[in-house]
Amino acid sequence: MVGRASALLTLRAAAFLALSVVLGIYYAVSESLTNFTVWWEVVILAFLVIPAVFGLVYLALPVWRAPNLLPAGLALGVLAAGLEIAGFDVPANFAKLGAVTLLAFYFLSYFETATWVMLVALIIPWVDAYSVWRGPTKHIITHQRELFTTFSFAFPVPGEQNTAQLGLPDLLFFALFLAATDRWGLRTRVTWAALTLSFGATMALSVAFDLNGLPALPLLALGFLAPNADLLWKKARAKNAWGSLRPGKEEPAG
Repeated sequence: MVGRASALLTLRAAAFLALSVVLGIYYAVSESLTNFTVWWEVVILAFLVIPAVFGLVYLALPVWRAPNLLPAGLALGVLAAGLEIAGFDVPANFAKLGAVTLLAFYFLSYFETATWVMLVALIIPWVDAYSVWRGPTKHIITHQRELFTTFSFAFPVPGEQNTAQLGLPDLLFFALFLAATDRWGLRTRVTWAALTLSFGATMALSVAFDLNGLPALPLLALGFLAPNADLLWKKARAKNAWGSLRPGKEEPAG
């Protein structure tokens, strides 16, 4: 059993490395690729680039059990800031992803039960929608675009210098929701697909309605809730649904 687990971790590490190389090549040559029409660009980003990027998070999923996630996440955040200042945009981009992912894994330890995560998934879409349409995110996107770029992750559009961008909170909740499925025995693979495709759907809606930006968390939350609705409902009806456990202590799966 231990040998099999070790082999799976080795396979994940190899896949992580291979995917990192492929993404590094794409980011390096993206401006030299063929320039497609807008909707083909949406398809390429939604079904190839975005899934590849978040494939790294999926492959790194076992890390949520590791110790010292907070200092590691903060260290990566400092590295990302330094790389950004030095003008190394692509390494800074992925350092942001790593930092936010580790911090999300760390924050998961403070959720006693899956019901807590479900509650967050029900609340954050409303907060995000208000922020994007009327709150601070709208102000930043409209008047401080450079600040939004700093606190976002970029997906290069093939054949152009333009990028599609996701705010770092979107990345954080992606990692949080995905790790929650692994911790509480939910549907991890299906949820990963739904979470990933939710970003593409948000981007497609933004293009279709010619909007400067749409909140990504509403569809992201749906991507967590929908594939796991029956399991979450059972957990919400359980005797210890809201938790009698200390933060960081595991709740038995199922």
